[in-house]
Amino acid sequence: MPKNYTYTDAGVNRDQRHESKKALDLLHETYKYSRFGPVVHLPYSNIFQLTEDTFLDLTIEGVGTKVLLAELAGRYDTIGVDAVAMAVNDVIRSGATPLAISDNIHAQASNPQLVKAWLEGIVDGANQAECPVVSGEIGDVAEIINGISAGEGFDMVVASVGQVAKERIITGYGIKPGDAIIGLPSSGLHSNGITFARKILLKQWGGKYNLGDKPEGLNREIVSEMLEPTKIYVRPFLKLAETVKIKGAVHITGDAYTKFRNLTGYSKGIGFQFDNFKPQPIFSLIQTTAAELGYKVSDEEMFTSFNMGWGFGVIVAKEDRDATLSVLEKAGAYPEQIGSVTGNPQITVQYAGKKLVLA
Repeated sequence: MPKNYTYTDAGVNRDQRHESKKALDLLHETYKYSRFGPVVHLPYSNIFQLTEDTFLDLTIEGVGTKVLLAELAGRYDTIGVDAVAMAVNDVIRSGATPLAISDNIHAQASNPQLVKAWLEGIVDGANQAECPVVSGEIGDVAEIINGISAGEGFDMVVASVGQVAKERIITGYGIKPGDAIIGLPSSGLHSNGITFARKILLKQWGGKYNLGDKPEGLNREIVSEMLEPTKIYVRPFLKLAETVKIKGAVHITGDAYTKFRNLTGYSKGIGFQFDNFKPQPIFSLIQTTAAELGYKVSDEEMFTSFNMGWGFGVIVAKEDRDATLSVLEKAGAYPEQIGSVTGNPQITVQYAGKKLVLA
């Protein structure tokens, strides 16, 4: 019998991560300075032309071990897009418009060619998000950052701050059974589950393929597929927020579809069912390659580790479904309804003729 292979086997202990995240409850003590939890209420100011109803949303994100793929391939001009995407896609979940971006890159050495390529990606992402990069830092910390290529190791983190008016804050409250879940397509792996994917797919980490291999089902080299930048959803999402009441928004990243459970902290007694998936070939390749290596990666594991073709989810009232699809289609976002809200407190997925219940 093949051994079940999970994210924990790849080196990321999901249970330990969830236990560690309980420490985030400590931050709630600081929320007394805000009326909407982590969405910060700004004081009235004539100087900055802020009203009493102006709020800020601040997030900071990194791209994780995707930087190792960039190193291995020697391709550095897209990783900055991923870094920006991870931050601004989180900011817009509250309805906030990204105002500014700041980056922090720790490097083995600030090689001018590498720095230029890193920043080209960040600028590309910033242009897609229509948001300026107002500050940043590059630190030479060779003793901390080793990487896999001499002199090219690095880690990249981006922060973004956004602004939203009180009446436009997407709170997660008021979600009810029958509401529609609209999905926006991903561009592939994005920046999550990379440790899992590379340890199955690439020989460098014990997997099957060389960087330049083109496995059946892919129309390009496997490393190019894995390095495809994360989509940035700022423009279509904010266009939608101008016209439709959005009840909840989920950036489908780490923990994938189980992230929708976060919304149950605001709207009690709800669950989610998903029934529309068109995952890119890279996802099935992970499962079939794992089987060739003597492992089994379950469908449940795939839907708790990877986005499986949808990078962002929007929850709207059933009666707003058609308007939501129309606005997003006009914005070039290729939306589809991928599921609905239920009154059963579970997250279920209909896929390949099976019903999966996500733990």
